[in-house]
Amino acid sequence: MTETRRRGESSGIYALAVCGVMAAVLCAIAPISIPIGPVPVTLATLVVYLTAYLLGWKWGTAACLAYLLAGLAGLPVFSGYGAGTGVLLGPTGGYLIGYLPMALASGWTVEHTDKRWVQLLGMVGGTAVCYALGTAWYCVQSGSPLGVALGFCVTPFLPFDLGKMLAVLAVGPAIRRRLREARLLA
Repeated sequence: MTETRRRGESSGIYALAVCGVMAAVLCAIAPISIPIGPVPVTLATLVVYLTAYLLGWKWGTAACLAYLLAGLAGLPVFSGYGAGTGVLLGPTGGYLIGYLPMALASGWTVEHTDKRWVQLLGMVGGTAVCYALGTAWYCVQSGSPLGVALGFCVTPFLPFDLGKMLAVLAVGPAIRRRLREARLLA
């Protein structure tokens, strides 16, 4: 086996391991929430942004998918220690499903540019898709009009999510650099 092939296989194994670790971090952090209305404030989106920043779009999305599957299987990993199909099909389930395009858009942008303002735009775009999916699903499930749903489920979260994005842009490069120096990421 050539050295290049071994290094490539090792980086894939390490990426899978870091993916698992980030899914576990998301499972540990997401249940802790502050109820402020129908949608609670959590640090889950911070972990989604960081996961996408560190792992890119493929592994970052895979980590989010692993988190969703863990909750679907009954592990109490959703906000307020919720679990199961009832949560994913409930009024806030669209926001949880929205983590997938959020990780995909954020991770893809981070992989394709080093310009932080463009990375921020990718995170904003992914968050917008998450908000759109979640708000549409919330409106369907709760029977609320769009204006009410936006007031309860989007507007209060805008400053929190922007702060989370900026925090990841501030610390993400250093963490990614350290993981690469440790040969845990390619």
